[in-house]
Amino acid sequence: MKKCLGMALLLLAGCASTPTPTDELNQLMDATWQQQLEAYPSLAHRYGDADAAGRLADTSPQFLASQHQAYLDLLARANALQSDELSAEQQVDLAILLGILNNQVDSYRFKEHLVPISSEGGFHAYIASFARNARLTDEQAIEHYLSRLQALPVYFDQQIAWMRQGMAEGITVPQVVLPGFEDSILAFIPDTPEQSLYYRPLDALGEAHADAKKQGLTLVQEQVIPAYQAFYDFFINEYQPAARQTIAASELPDGRDYYENRVRHFTTLGMTADEVHQLGLEEVARIRAEMEQVILELGFEGSFAEFLDFLRTDPRFYAQTPDELLRYAAFLSKQADAMLPRFFKTLPRTPYGIKEVPAEIAPKYTTGRYSGSSNDDQPGYYWVNTYALDKRPLYEMEALTLHEAVPGHHLQIALSQEQDVHLLRRNHYISAFGEGWGLYAEKLGLEGGFYQDPYSNFGRLTYEMWRACRLVVDTGMHAKGWSRDQALAFLADNTALSLHNVQTEIDRYISWPGQAVSYKVGELTLWRLRNKAEAELGDQFDVRAFHDQVLGGGSMPLAELERQLDAWIATQRQG
Repeated sequence: MKKCLGMALLLLAGCASTPTPTDELNQLMDATWQQQLEAYPSLAHRYGDADAAGRLADTSPQFLASQHQAYLDLLARANALQSDELSAEQQVDLAILLGILNNQVDSYRFKEHLVPISSEGGFHAYIASFARNARLTDEQAIEHYLSRLQALPVYFDQQIAWMRQGMAEGITVPQVVLPGFEDSILAFIPDTPEQSLYYRPLDALGEAHADAKKQGLTLVQEQVIPAYQAFYDFFINEYQPAARQTIAASELPDGRDYYENRVRHFTTLGMTADEVHQLGLEEVARIRAEMEQVILELGFEGSFAEFLDFLRTDPRFYAQTPDELLRYAAFLSKQADAMLPRFFKTLPRTPYGIKEVPAEIAPKYTTGRYSGSSNDDQPGYYWVNTYALDKRPLYEMEALTLHEAVPGHHLQIALSQEQDVHLLRRNHYISAFGEGWGLYAEKLGLEGGFYQDPYSNFGRLTYEMWRACRLVVDTGMHAKGWSRDQALAFLADNTALSLHNVQTEIDRYISWPGQAVSYKVGELTLWRLRNKAEAELGDQFDVRAFHDQVLGGGSMPLAELERQLDAWIATQRQG
């Protein structure tokens, strides 16, 4: 009897120790979040690790290999999870987790770490954000800043070593997109160390910190600037001459599998390159008809090509000074702010400001971008590129503002940061969702009365056409044998983008395979889901409630968003 009782107790103990699917999911989310904190010291510092502020990311072979093995183990556990026992919200958590883990494993498997630069920037420019955003408010912050300066040469050496391995294996950025890239390195090599971006935060300190300023100046002179000079010499003398002559991702080792993998990742819908290409051709034809209608309404006498040339060359469409462009962006931003209550019940606590794209990266950078808040006591920023003003037409600024500021990226990302969800999910960005939302926001401006000038509406259409063309040219170059010139001509012939922007954009797609297809796929999905909700709910449809539902769960795969919205529609129909 005692023996039987003992066996029963052991069995019960065994059952009690077996984690439930919910427990296992939570453990996996926690473990994956921990991997990200280890990989990104700035993220770790934001969430409470004070010492992380003194470190830079470790990209050594040993660290990346250990991270890869950890992600493989986590992915195996996540794939084995009994998902049918999870709640609807936990199903979203699992889908996001699987997306993160698969992407980490795939990125390492396809050796993306061998290419830490792209046509528009690279590790040397992005790492400078710790200097650009430095807040040296106490002794510890100063000490950590000096530690980062000291660590910078090792970080550069690690990245250069990966690029050398990439050269040996034929995995490099295509040579054709690299002319001018060296200027983004030279921008960090000033005539004197006192002029360095990295010395600027120290220079602002008072005389009470004279020793720290002296130490920092020495580090900038003897460590930081030589690291940039060594990278410049390597790039000019070794990397650029050895970079591959082809442009297609399919020409890389395992390239066809790699590109199809990127298309699946960036659409989140399992689409193939052929499906994306065909969708793009259909959208280009549809949008072209709308553009032709605007030209007709304007009474312009000439061909489509002549109208594009008119827009690209007439001085009335361009700002004369950087300040004029920034002020116009600020004016449009306040108009967009005023539009929000009509379309949203829930607005974020975090505000946003407007800044120029940093001069070091502006020449080959895109027209504008959103930079999220790095802490809860800081704003987000809408970046506006003021380089080459005669290539930044004002008729595009309405669409750009709605996309990058509100109701686009700032609204979506700031709300995501304020969600009561796991930190892994709160800090995750899914391109098809986020960029799809940004493009959806551009068109939402029509309902808000934002485009009152036919030229600005044509600017909106040219931005929509730009994203439709991306579906065609990205898949064309990486999967269908298109040349760079063929892609340049297709984008130039179908949009009013300046020819400078056409070139920087095509080069961006060449060096970042697949990302460009996420925008239109996401936007079309959002409009399809909205139309579905309007059709099924009729008079019960509330656009503000719909938008809150879309953004309320943060960034997620599009299939999961549809499941969430289907459940919401069913709930609304019940009362």
